[in-house]
Amino acid sequence: MDKIPPNVMVHIIIDDDAAVRRSLEMLLQSVGHMARSYTSARAFLGSFDPSIPGCLLLDVRMPGMSGLDLQQLLAQDKIKIPVIIITGHGDVPMAVRAMKEGAIDFIEKPFHDQHLLDTVATALARSVEIQQQQHEQAKFLERVSSLSPRERQVMDVLVAGKHNKVIALELGISPKTVDVHRGHIMEKMQVKSVIELVRLSMANM
Repeated sequence: MDKIPPNVMVHIIIDDDAAVRRSLEMLLQSVGHMARSYTSARAFLGSFDPSIPGCLLLDVRMPGMSGLDLQQLLAQDKIKIPVIIITGHGDVPMAVRAMKEGAIDFIEKPFHDQHLLDTVATALARSVEIQQQQHEQAKFLERVSSLSPRERQVMDVLVAGKHNKVIALELGISPKTVDVHRGHIMEKMQVKSVIELVRLSMANM
């Protein structure tokens, strides 16, 4: 399989119908998108790289693992990738389940090409958001890893909204020592206030 260039988004088509796969590939490629297709969820999972941005276009009914089961599995594993469900056998319970699991849309065959492309554009925007969130989280975790064990303890209590005297009492250290740790935490986490530290922690924990 060809190597994917860095920062290129790839649309993954998973459908056991060869004609549908080819039709979707041609449609996406006609507007400049990169697409790859798989005959089953298992085949996709065998080569899936979550670091590559893009979206999934899933058929519901396939031999083995269904598209909805794959969507649920990815959600359970906390793998964030936009999902578009495409099916010729849709019903309301299926649509509700897919949307509850976070699907961008539930599209029934035969579909209008422009509707699908508009939905893919929405998925692309969501994929960009996910990549940005993951990048910010990686930076946050890198900063956290620079803290000493004691500084991490102080930060955890600090973001819980407790004052220096309470922190000192809980950790068995002096308020002055808490102040010193607090200064180091602010510097290493690259924030200027406790409020900013709390906001950063809540967004990345």
